[in-house]
Amino acid sequence: MLRMSTLFLRTLRDDPADAEVASHRLLVRAGYIRRIGAGIYSWLPLGVITLRNIERVIREEMDAAGFQEVHFPSLLPREPYEATNRWEEYGPSLFRLQDRKGADYLLGPTHEEMFTLMVKGEYSSYKDLPLSIYQIQTKFRDEARPRSGIIRGREFVMKDSYSFDIDDAGLDISYQKHRDAYVKTFDRLGMKYNIVRAVSGAMGGSKSEEFLAPCPTGEDTYVLCPSCGFAANVEAMITKVDAVDSSATPAMEELDTPNTPTIDSLVAVLNERFGGGFTGAHTLKNVMLMADGKAISVLVPGDREVDLKRFQENCGGIHELRTFEEADFAQFPGLVKGYIGPQDAQALGITVYADPRVAPGTSWVTGANKINRHARNVVNGRDFTPDAYIESAEVRAGDACPECATEVVIDRAIEIGHIFQLGRKYAQALSLTVLDQNGKSQVVTMGSYGIGVTRAVAAIAEQTYDEIGLNWPVDLAPAKVHIVATGKEDLPFDTAESIAVELESLGVSVMLDDRRGTSPGVKFKDAELIGNPVIVVVGKSLEQGNVEVRVRRTGDKQELPLTGAARAIASLVDSL
Repeated sequence: MLRMSTLFLRTLRDDPADAEVASHRLLVRAGYIRRIGAGIYSWLPLGVITLRNIERVIREEMDAAGFQEVHFPSLLPREPYEATNRWEEYGPSLFRLQDRKGADYLLGPTHEEMFTLMVKGEYSSYKDLPLSIYQIQTKFRDEARPRSGIIRGREFVMKDSYSFDIDDAGLDISYQKHRDAYVKTFDRLGMKYNIVRAVSGAMGGSKSEEFLAPCPTGEDTYVLCPSCGFAANVEAMITKVDAVDSSATPAMEELDTPNTPTIDSLVAVLNERFGGGFTGAHTLKNVMLMADGKAISVLVPGDREVDLKRFQENCGGIHELRTFEEADFAQFPGLVKGYIGPQDAQALGITVYADPRVAPGTSWVTGANKINRHARNVVNGRDFTPDAYIESAEVRAGDACPECATEVVIDRAIEIGHIFQLGRKYAQALSLTVLDQNGKSQVVTMGSYGIGVTRAVAAIAEQTYDEIGLNWPVDLAPAKVHIVATGKEDLPFDTAESIAVELESLGVSVMLDDRRGTSPGVKFKDAELIGNPVIVVVGKSLEQGNVEVRVRRTGDKQELPLTGAARAIASLVDSL
């Protein structure tokens, strides 16, 4: 039983100054977490109980699916990550350190290498497979901008599991088993979620899906097709544009366009000079970036911005990406700010990536690489040729669904789970092989499946809170029943104690506000803020032989006779 007279808890009336989202604000105010550094949080008793309740649900569903739990350290040696090239690929996101002898270590951001080596050390035959193992462990990533409380921190708890199969057909089965287990897990957690297509990013692999919890303040953006049901993270959104026959397009023509360094200023001049009809969509924007120290250009229609995250996820292999700075332009005097075009990129040693909207044969107005000069009739494939096509333009509501061409809608969400078909990337790098039924050595194929455990705490809080506080589902709350004893006499406190003891004997967890000298108003506000699903008030109603019962989520109130109250409350809890 949690007794508030002795519980290590202090609720706050004011919001923390750095809180950006409701979950962060309320979890701090209700005494679940405390910030101790940028992206680093400690967990108080109420937070620990809630976190463990979520872990329990996850474990039960993983175990029910036949997956087995293991555990790895957070402090890991450099060598396995060097073998898979991730010691460098992770870039500045990796926490690196040395021991007293100068040996290199890292704090694990994810554990593919460790799982692979564990299986390699124990199994050698196809008869040992398939296998799925998992852990719930703390991870570390040096986020450039940790934000939104525990939604994006530098230390977090994650459930990660891995499947091992002899062939791709087996991987398909393991992948579906994990997908089904995730559906059951998130259903039990009481979460609203969508399963969407995703890109694998630095993880590698082929098939990839995300489980997203819709939330207005979520940092992930995804698209939904109201017609066919297509759903994808914006990074995985596909643009379908056909090539254009440019044989009739006139030759490229340079134009004198003084004082037009922006798309808007250029469009205004074009409409004035050529009688109207031009928009930003007729212009070609050249966004200059530095990718791992090398100059690149990303081409998108002038009415759209480059989505850097989308570009980087789809490009693969780029660790550090930033926009051009003055010092970068100084290294390329052939680039004229505001008047850049792709025509001279090859001569300047610049790699050019084009969004699929810049299709072969399309004609554009773009910079002429001269001050106050632009060029029109600049044709892709004739006047310039991209080195590669990469999905990189911002995705908008109303863009065409890649499967049925219906206009898509856009929503925001928190990523709570991600599943990948990794394939043989890590097994190949670390020589994980088994003998098949013919005695031949085969590289094992793998899947990777993650759930953000601490992030799930925040996502559930975001989806369930109201204007007065947190509002937990029954199985996740610190206690299922919050009993508030009010008044100055002993009777309400003794009665509350009796009900609490009986509820505990019935298997119902209880938080008992047995504080003496604390006003009823403060107790009610604390109960509402903390968010346990049922609130029982033992006070004035005792005069009529009743207690008041409130359902936190709906606000419904009723008075129950004191006789049999505990069993009636337990039945109410079971019905929620």
